[in-house]
Amino acid sequence: MEDSYVLYAVLAFLWVMYLWETYLSRRQYHIYESSLSVPSELVGVLDRETFEKARQYGLDKSRYGFWSGIYSQVETTLILVLGGMPWLWGTSGNMMKQMGFTGNHEIKQTALFILLGSLISAVLDLPWSLYYTFVLEQKHGFNKMTGAFYAKDKAKKFVVLQLILQPIIASMILIIKIGGDYFFIYAWLFSMTVTLFLITVYADYIAPLFDKYTPLPDGPLKTDIETLAASIEFPLRKIYVVDGSKRSAHSNAYFYGFHKNKRIVLFDTLLEDYTPLNAEGEAEPVADGEKKKTGCTNLEVLGVLGHELGHWKLNHMTKNLLISQVNMFLCFMVFACFHKQQLLYNAFGFYNIQPTFIGLLILFQYIFSPYNELLSFAMTVLSRRFEFQADQFAKMLGRAGPLSSALVKLNKDNLGFPVNDWLFSAWHHSHPPLIERLQAIKKTD
Repeated sequence: MEDSYVLYAVLAFLWVMYLWETYLSRRQYHIYESSLSVPSELVGVLDRETFEKARQYGLDKSRYGFWSGIYSQVETTLILVLGGMPWLWGTSGNMMKQMGFTGNHEIKQTALFILLGSLISAVLDLPWSLYYTFVLEQKHGFNKMTGAFYAKDKAKKFVVLQLILQPIIASMILIIKIGGDYFFIYAWLFSMTVTLFLITVYADYIAPLFDKYTPLPDGPLKTDIETLAASIEFPLRKIYVVDGSKRSAHSNAYFYGFHKNKRIVLFDTLLEDYTPLNAEGEAEPVADGEKKKTGCTNLEVLGVLGHELGHWKLNHMTKNLLISQVNMFLCFMVFACFHKQQLLYNAFGFYNIQPTFIGLLILFQYIFSPYNELLSFAMTVLSRRFEFQADQFAKMLGRAGPLSSALVKLNKDNLGFPVNDWLFSAWHHSHPPLIERLQAIKKTD
């Protein structure tokens, strides 16, 4: 009977969070409906037509989120109530026997369980993904993918994810089984090593499997970026442009790498004056009238990079990494205390068995749900603080004007709606709203 209470408590919390999220979304939806004029702070920099397009985009995304949220919540509830996880585990075991494996092959069965679960999840999510990409994003001019490209991309992502995930999970199970009473220390050290390794190799070896990374051609922008990096002793090695435009019209910029091996990556959609190189390394010709009108000027790009370099100079990435690792250690320590409690397994339909991966799934995804929500909110608050600090760093570099102009342009290009419900924004937005950032940048120190 006690095991039923555990499942009921988990379901109750999941539904409470769903209702909370729905309430917040409804508040923001009301903002989309009622905000019909450009905010006074943006008059003269945001035109009425773009404002209306952003409003309609926000309304469409909000409706999509409402219906996909209902579907996801009902799906999760049915899986837990009807015993979807134990059924899939049993199915994996039966398939193992049919393949000739007898006895205890927990790691192999876990691999098959993950593979089947991933396939089922991909199939169930496909209609929503197709609608979002080819209806919602297409309607508002963001989708650039063909059906063939989409299918190939999805298949490639699935395969790459399995190739990365399966060995990591298998190794983690083995560490937990042979690690003794202090396995949580070894599991944490392993997870930290994997995290640092993936951060190191992702942009060089994994991301290029999906997108083309081209060195930024020599010219004023490259020279100015190198000068900016040198002025704050940022150990820049390379600057790449990624062809994000083949997927979406959304834009971005980031840097990666450890110690003195930093790279800056710019999306081609961010650069107003960027022209791709052809096979001979020469700029491809652009016909009259075809030059794109989106993106930022070179000065505005430098303003954006001043912000991004502020994150590095102020050690924001390091602080986030330390917080995540402390959190991971605490989670593994709690897991070590409770992973042998049969009550938890019984609550989710696993009677008389305690598969290691199932224990991780139950505790990390369901039992820790209240803690995860609080941590997520705390990290959102911290992230907003970091964004304000990075803006001030760019201002200190003399980039306040170009950064402000770039923020407005990026908001336009991405159809970001500049009016937000304060509670929805506080809970969801890791980046402060546009108006708040512009006001903070304008403030006199």
